[in-house]
Amino acid sequence: MVFGILVVACVILLCVLAEKFSDKFGMPALILFMFIGMLFGSDGIFEIAFHNFKLAEDICSIALVFIMFYGGFNTKWSAAKAVAAKSIILSTLGVAVTAGVTALLCMGILHLPAAESFLIGAVLSSTDAASVFAILRKKKLNLKSGTASILEVESGSNDPIAYLLTIIAISMIGVGESIPLGATIVKQILFGVLMGIIQARITLTVLTKTKLIAEGLDTIFIIAVVMLCYGLTSAVGGNAYLSVYLFGIIIGNSKMQNKQTLIPFFDGVTSLAQILIFFLIGLLAYPHQMPEVILPAFAIVVFLTLIARPVAVFLLLLPFRCSIPQCLLISWAGLRGASSSVFAIMAVASGIEMQHNLFHVVFMVSLFSVAIQGTMLPLVARKLLMVDENADVRKTFNDYQEEVSFQLMRMHIPKGHNWVNQKIKDVHMPTGSLAIMIKRGGETIITKGDTDIQVGDDVILSVPPYTPSESDKLQERHIESTDAWCDKSIGELNLPKDVLIAMIIRNAETIIPDGKTVVKEGDTVVMYQ
Repeated sequence: MVFGILVVACVILLCVLAEKFSDKFGMPALILFMFIGMLFGSDGIFEIAFHNFKLAEDICSIALVFIMFYGGFNTKWSAAKAVAAKSIILSTLGVAVTAGVTALLCMGILHLPAAESFLIGAVLSSTDAASVFAILRKKKLNLKSGTASILEVESGSNDPIAYLLTIIAISMIGVGESIPLGATIVKQILFGVLMGIIQARITLTVLTKTKLIAEGLDTIFIIAVVMLCYGLTSAVGGNAYLSVYLFGIIIGNSKMQNKQTLIPFFDGVTSLAQILIFFLIGLLAYPHQMPEVILPAFAIVVFLTLIARPVAVFLLLLPFRCSIPQCLLISWAGLRGASSSVFAIMAVASGIEMQHNLFHVVFMVSLFSVAIQGTMLPLVARKLLMVDENADVRKTFNDYQEEVSFQLMRMHIPKGHNWVNQKIKDVHMPTGSLAIMIKRGGETIITKGDTDIQVGDDVILSVPPYTPSESDKLQERHIESTDAWCDKSIGELNLPKDVLIAMIIRNAETIIPDGKTVVKEGDTVVMYQ
């Protein structure tokens, strides 16, 4: 018992250190987690014999649930909805096309049986949210044309379809239960959507309309309802991964107390889940068996990266008038990792036997994908001129906060104002504010206590920022180039009657708008509702 605890502690500490030093190796830390698992595995130094795929499936499935929940919870819908149609098309039809093309290539070039080829395509059809999120944030990849949001939503939402295809493939091989194809697809999607929405609404009602949850227990409550959402959806035959992802999006983009406490907590939980999955993947691997699958695995990586994924992306995104560089970047960013390995573990645990060891094939594909594609993603983005130096990829996540300690406010002094002909030191300033300059015609005057204020002056005040409490109905909207409000006047927005735009923060300036004020890219629009 004590030895087991020490081993777990050492593994976690090694993975934390691997995260810290991953930049020095020039590759994502997730690969290092896999190598640490191999180090402890049967062929490693510590020779821990672990080959219980059923137990690994259960552990990894729970870990993947929290990765998917947090993927939805931390997706800022206001930034993502402009590209939601593209992302959803990629995460549904794109997954199916990728699986189909990969299966055809496995049949035609590797001469694998049709059912086995389809299983490989299904398992590898989804992009890995953990890998994509980690690279975008760690490398601070600020991408043009909403590409970061497309990748975030796609990689966060495509696991449910890949899971559905994997179930169908297992059934086709004849190992799992025989299932009616059409009914299964409808049931999985319908119940998955309904259960996610219903349970999110109930959770929000409990959190915002009642006092059933004691203060400080919000995080434990959310953990419980995430697992409940997964369990109940599975029980009725719905797609539990789809349900959990929708649950996370609804909860994460709703007004609720202590959200800023929940975000860092679940960020840590998700990091631990990623460590757990990639460590177990490495622990299950037998390096001495790898030479047998290196060539087919490398061939499949080539199929996926250079043929299957680009076919799906170009076929589905060109009708949306996406540029060639954007399609190429999205194609390259189709990383395989945790989810594909979890689905491979699930297939092996069901008793499938194939010409090539499925788990080791997927292990090698994930290793090649994260090591080569993941490491080169920043370089590819720059070569395609898709990096936006003026954007901040963190703004596409719910945990983003503006890093400002003060704000500037402009106060115009019209004729008859009680500050006219007064000295700065004699006027009553708003609490906590400081007059730092006066704009007079084309002149800028740095103020002192004896500076006179004249008619027509714009007095620039430094004021402390205001963080609204949960009871306030203030909302912020960060305007990107793809936002529907960008370059429109407030009068053109057709706002609901109960919504008022209180101010616009532009660079370091606070603007009190009127109907003619034009909303520009980079603005933060503060609304009262």
